[in-house]
This record gives sequence, structure tokens and C-alpha cells, in this order.
Amino acid sequence: MKALSPVDQVFLWLEKRQQPMHVGGLHIFSFPEDAGTKYIAETVEQMRAYTNPEYPFNRYLKLHYGQYYWIEDKQFDLEHHFRHEALPKPGRYRELLGLVSVAHSHLMDRERPMWESHLIEGIRGKRFAFYNKVHHCMVDGIAAMRMTLRTYSYDQDTRNMPPFWAMKPPKRQAKDAPGPNDFIHSLRHVLSLTGKQIATVPTLAKEITTSLIRARQNPDNVSMFTAPKCVLNSKITGSRRFAAQSYSLERIKAIGKKLSATVNDVVVAICASALRQYLLSIRELPDKPLIAMVPMSIRKDDSESGNQVAMILANLATHIGDPATRFNVIRKSIDEAKERFRQMSQEEAINYSALTLAPSSLNMMTGLAPQLQAFNVVISNVPGPDKPMYWNGARLEGLYPVSIPVDRVALNITLVSYMDHLEFGLTACRRTLPSMQRLLDYLENGIKELEKMTSA
Repeated sequence: MKALSPVDQVFLWLEKRQQPMHVGGLHIFSFPEDAGTKYIAETVEQMRAYTNPEYPFNRYLKLHYGQYYWIEDKQFDLEHHFRHEALPKPGRYRELLGLVSVAHSHLMDRERPMWESHLIEGIRGKRFAFYNKVHHCMVDGIAAMRMTLRTYSYDQDTRNMPPFWAMKPPKRQAKDAPGPNDFIHSLRHVLSLTGKQIATVPTLAKEITTSLIRARQNPDNVSMFTAPKCVLNSKITGSRRFAAQSYSLERIKAIGKKLSATVNDVVVAICASALRQYLLSIRELPDKPLIAMVPMSIRKDDSESGNQVAMILANLATHIGDPATRFNVIRKSIDEAKERFRQMSQEEAINYSALTLAPSSLNMMTGLAPQLQAFNVVISNVPGPDKPMYWNGARLEGLYPVSIPVDRVALNITLVSYMDHLEFGLTACRRTLPSMQRLLDYLENGIKELEKMTSA
């Protein structure tokens, strides 16, 4: 039995019907060259044979003394977690994304291990897909990517590979903590965490004060109270819309090289341009710049569970029409945030993130302070494999993240690098943001805007 960390528990506290807190991935494969007419049916039967999941996919939640624990499921039912589905004709990506949108809208049962896997057939061009989802209290983006890399292979001739839930955990996987019946352990766990939190107070007080002073002195600086009111921050429903597209990584790197900037700097600028165009198209662009919450991994081990992330607040400069000026503001904002975290311990970074996001967290849980908005949108960039991957001979063609919009933050933009592409996954509340899929075109426009700027 393993205790959840305070950060992992936050994702349980935030969950509501209109706010499912699971993350997912849409993985699209082409058939192996030797695939027969019964390939999918045979694959499904092979996967159904793996009825004994490995850690952590054999655990469900139990609450004891105010602390959540992972408990082994002695009555595991694979039929609840693994689904075989087929797209309606004509089997376009439009139908595929529609299916994922609906599946991503549904809450998961806390009385069972909190994951699902959908094998989807009927995609044009002899392709099939996996849509997998896992509750965010189990993994963050980096951990999910590490699980993916272990599940698939760089060798197309490798066979007899199990599905992800049956993969043996890494040897260095942390052992389970004592069980919830051990009251003394629970008390020690709480006290140890309390001591670590108290030790971070001086640094947090100094950094929070400094950020507030800088924000008053310079409108380009970001604090926890600078995000403007925006349609992106309306109340949401439980209905989701998912849109996905691949963009050339070489194009992004070429822009970054000319600007002496990182890929992440360029990606944030592209997203800022797309958001500006989208909000202008629906006449909802605020006069003040949008603020993005950009997760930054602070994981210092090779673990594949839990959450170890800090949160940067980045000025997107969406009120600025000139792309060069906008880019400089964005890059400066990101650099200042990174420098702040470099001077902190892991506990200080996590707690600083929690404090700066407190206004938005309060809105997500209660809706009591809608005027206090720490950020308007989430933009997350997760590094992925740079070579083609395979699963039992089937080539992985697309690797799209499916993430979490939350109350008062109706859009999440997450991307994964795969081979020579950046795979964008946009997840939004279907009702709050009409025609959200147009952002895909605006992302392309944002790339062209920066290419034009750097070629001048």
C-alpha cells in the first residue's frame, strides 16, 4: 500500500463532474506489413489475455486518516478497463477525434484502478489507435511519457509485447508505504511533510513579495493577480472537444536558432499568436496580455508515478500586434520564471507554484473568487522519442496528448515531440469555446508569422 503525495492528492480534491482530472494519449498505428485479415481481432484477444495488471495499474484508492492510499485490487476486472471500439464510416480523423472527445468526458470510478485503454479500429489507411487515459493523481506528463517509452520498442521486429498495464515496473520503483491501518505511520508521514513545508516559508515569502513588487513596477512582469478576464476563463461543463495536429519540428528549431531561443520559447510564442487570432475572430481578445501556466518538470529521478512539477506563469503578450515585440516579452517572462526556480529546492518550487496558483485553485474548487485569476490557459510541452517506435510490429505514426481543461480555464494546449514533429493536442470545454478546432489553423499561421519575421 502506497501513500499519495500532497501534490497527487490535489488532483483528487479538484475533481468534479464537469472537471474530470484524468490525462490521456491518442496513439495512432499503421498495420504491420505481415498483418492478415484478422489482425485486429487477434490483437484484441491477445490483449484480453493480460488479466493481471502490474503496479500501479492494479491499485485503487482508499482514504484513511485524511490520507489517500493506493490499495491492491484483489477483484480486478479487465473488461471494465479495456474496450474494443470501431469508428463509423468513413473512418476519418474527424470521427476518431469525436470518439476521443466523448470518451475523455467521462469520469473514472474511484472504486477501481483509475485507468482505461480503448483499441479503436476502422481508421482509413489500414490504421488503428489506442486511446489511453490515467488519472492525474497517478502520473504527470514526464512519467506518462516514460511509461510509453517502456511499452513500445524501437525495433519493429520485437513481438510478444504486453499492453502497458501488464508491463513490469522498473526495478527502482518505490516500494509501497505501510498500510492505512498503521496509524503511527500516517502520523509520522503528516509530521514529516509539515516540517518540510515550514522550512520553505522564508524563501516563499521573499519570492512572492518580489514578484508582486515587480508586477506593480512593470506591466510585463507576472504575478498571481495579473491574468485578465477572458472567455477562456468561463465556467465549463463536462463535455469535451479534442483537436490534434502535427507540425514540423525542424521549422520550430530553425526559428529558435535564428532567435537564439529554445524550442519551448518558440512553442509558447506560436500558441500566443494562435490564441490572439482565435480571440480576435470571436471578438473576445482582452486589452491586457493573457497569462499562460507552463508546467516545468523538476523530477530528479527515473520514476514513473506521482507528480513532480513546478508551474511557470508566462506573459503571452497577446495585446501586442507586432510578432517580434511579442516574442521578446514572452521570452523574457519565461527566462525570469526559470531563474526564480533555479534558486529553489524541489519543495520550495512546488510550494511556490501552489501559492501562485492559489487564486485559480480556489475558483476551480469553489467558484468563490472569479475576479482572481492567476492564469488564462495551460501550455505544456513534453519531450518524446526522436526515433520511430513500434508495438508488436505496428509502427507508431502519431502520439497526441489529451489533457485537462478545468473550471475557469477552459482550454489546455499540450504537445509532445515525436521523431521530426511536434504533436499538438488541444482539449477544451465543448460548450465554452465554440469552433475551438480553428486554433489548429491559427497555430500554422503563428509558425508562418515567426518564419516571416526571422527571414526579414
